[in-house]
Amino acid sequence: MALMNEKTAAMTTLLSQLPKVDLHVHLDGSVKPETIRELAIEQGNPLQIDSETELLSHMQVGETCESLKEYLDKFGFVLPYLQTGSALERVAYELVEQAAIDKVSYIEVRFAPQLHRTQGLTIQDVIQHVIIGLKRGEQAFGTVARAIIICMRHHSYALNKDVVEEAARFYNKGVVAVDLAGDEAGFPAKLFLQLFEEAQQLGLPITIHAGEAAGAENVRVAITGLGAVRIGHGIRMQEDPEVVALVRERQIPLEMCPLSNIQTKAVPSWDAYPIRRYLEDGIIVTVNTDNRTVSNTTIQKEYEQLAEHCGLTMNDIAKIVLNGAKAAFLEEAEKQLLIAKLENEWAAKGFKV
Repeated sequence: MALMNEKTAAMTTLLSQLPKVDLHVHLDGSVKPETIRELAIEQGNPLQIDSETELLSHMQVGETCESLKEYLDKFGFVLPYLQTGSALERVAYELVEQAAIDKVSYIEVRFAPQLHRTQGLTIQDVIQHVIIGLKRGEQAFGTVARAIIICMRHHSYALNKDVVEEAARFYNKGVVAVDLAGDEAGFPAKLFLQLFEEAQQLGLPITIHAGEAAGAENVRVAITGLGAVRIGHGIRMQEDPEVVALVRERQIPLEMCPLSNIQTKAVPSWDAYPIRRYLEDGIIVTVNTDNRTVSNTTIQKEYEQLAEHCGLTMNDIAKIVLNGAKAAFLEEAEKQLLIAKLENEWAAKGFKV
């Protein structure tokens, strides 16, 4: 046992020194609790919550989280405070800062502009303010940061069409892709064929939340119908070998988010978590945080959990980190620089990737 603890401690220390990538992280799920408290005061509506424990209970799920719905309820507490340009800039900046502490070299931050408009911001305003915050964070901390714009499943076609069109105006000016998120079981991928055909016509790369709260068919439609070149989560594609084969043949990277997937009951337990099988099947796996605050996680913690519960080695982690760099929605020249940086730093610690 002592030997195992020493080995784990050595792995944790080594991992903390190495560069990482986070391709799937939600802005509104990663706000620091102390920031919400300060924003509430600034906005003239101080929280009537004294203890940090109580505040966290509104923003974080515990080990007893029962479903994706319970998980998503945490966003309702935070969103009212993210309706101004200055608030959006601040939380975007602070998310890059948090990532930099974890030695994340590259992060893609996703958010749904239509959820930040209750006080009069336009879609353009929302995107612009988040990009300003990400750029400030990149300049201050060195972590390269880009934005993914989310369409919401429960929103109308018209609302989402406006989001896609605005995202296209910011493409390669801070925005790198569009996404579809929300109630996957209630609003399956097939309902969004026209919307994402238009996104493809506008030249936008596409990633889709699929195979999290609903089954493998949503992953199939996301790829063959919506034009997804990456899949958010993809856990439940294991229910259909044909879909697994499709993902493997097309080399579609999965944005896996282990702790979140356990908390939302996308899988019943760590024993059922398919990351090891996916790696052995030749699936391109990436590991990400999803929601740093809601899940109480960091990219370091995600890998530590996978090492403990799924037997991932440092060589496995090196491969997954490089998968993330290669799957990044970065312009090609920047992507090659990122890949070279990660390869060099991991190789310097003895890991060929």
